[in-house]
Amino acid sequence: MKILLLSDTYSEHTEKWALGLANSGIKVGLFSFNKASYDWYQHENITVFFEPEKKINAESSLTKLAYLKYVSILKKIIKHFKPDILHAHYATSYGLVGALSGFHPFIISSWGTDVIKFPNKNFVAKSILKYNFKHADLLCATSYTIKNYIGAVVKKDVEVVPFGININEFCKKEVTSLFQKDDFVIGSIKPLESIYNIDVLINSFSELASKHDALKLMIVGEGSAEAELKALVKKLGIEEKVVFTGRIPFAEISNYYNMLHVLVNISEYESFGVSVIEAMACGKPVVVTNVGGLQEIVKSDELGIKVEIRNQNQTRDAIEKLISDKKFYDQVSKNARDYVVQNFNWENNLKQMIDLYTQVLTTKTTQLDLKANS
Repeated sequence: MKILLLSDTYSEHTEKWALGLANSGIKVGLFSFNKASYDWYQHENITVFFEPEKKINAESSLTKLAYLKYVSILKKIIKHFKPDILHAHYATSYGLVGALSGFHPFIISSWGTDVIKFPNKNFVAKSILKYNFKHADLLCATSYTIKNYIGAVVKKDVEVVPFGININEFCKKEVTSLFQKDDFVIGSIKPLESIYNIDVLINSFSELASKHDALKLMIVGEGSAEAELKALVKKLGIEEKVVFTGRIPFAEISNYYNMLHVLVNISEYESFGVSVIEAMACGKPVVVTNVGGLQEIVKSDELGIKVEIRNQNQTRDAIEKLISDKKFYDQVSKNARDYVVQNFNWENNLKQMIDLYTQVLTTKTTQLDLKANS
C-alpha cells in the first residue's frame, strides 16, 4: 500500500502517523507546507516529496493563483508516486489542495481548529471547508467533539480515530531529571500561545510556591508568547523555580512527562488533548479546563481535575489538592494510566486507520468492477 500524506512535517502528530504507517510496511509520501525541525523521517518507507525551506502560511497568505501552483506540484507528485490513497491531515489548507487535485480515494482527517475556528471566519471559509469535505471519500476526526463540528458543515459519515499513544513508551519510568529528587514538579507541555493560558498557570504556581519550598514549574514548548511568559516569571520573582525547556523532539517527550508530578492543560479550547493522555499514560494526574476534547478524556473526578477557563483560584486549588492529598493523587494516577491503556492505545488506533484504508480501497475496486461490467 502507498499513502501520500498531505500533512505538516513540523508536527509530532504527522511524525507519529507517518512512522507508524511506515513501520507497518506501508510506503509513505509526504507533502508539507512547513519544514520539520529535525529529520525524523529518515526511514526506508518514507519519502518527502515537498517541504519548503520556510513555512508557508497556507491559512492566510495563499491566493487562488498560489493554490493552483501547489496543486500543480501535488499533481506531479501523484503522477510520480502513484499512491493508492491521498490523505490530508487538516481539513483546510491540505484539504483544499487535495480536493483540487481531483485524486481519489481522498481522505480528510480534521484535527481541531480547521473545523472549530476556520468556518466561523466568514461565508467563504465555510464554503471552502464544505467543498473539501464533499470531495472526500472518507472523513475522519480525532474526537467526537470534532465530529460534531464537522456535522455542522456537511452531512456525511465521520470515523473517529483518536491520536492514540504508544503505551509502552508513555509509561512510568526512571529518567535523568532536570530537578532534584524531592522536588514536586508542575508542568505544561504545549505551544507557548495565549490560547493555552500558561500565564494563569504561572500565576497559580506563584501563589503556591511561597507555601511549598520544593515546588517547581516546568514549561515545555515554544511560541509567540515566550518572551511575555518569561517576563511574567521575572516579575513574580520565581525565576529560580521555573524551567523553560524550549521545544523538545517528540522522541524524547515521554522523558519530560516523567519529570513531572502533575500536568496542567488549561486551554481556551481543545479539540482532543494529546498531551493530556500522554501524561495520564505516564501515571501523572492532570488539571484541565472543562472544554471540548478535554472533558471527553477527563470524564470524571477519578481521572483528573477540571477547572473553568482562566479561573486562577480553581487552578491553584486543584494543584494544591494534588500536592497535599497523597491518597487522592495515587488513586488518580492509577486510574489515569488504566483508562488510557484501555481507550487510547496507539496500536489500536493505527490498526483502525489501516483498516479504513483497506475498506476505502475495497470500495474503489468494487466500484470499478461494477463500472466495467455495466
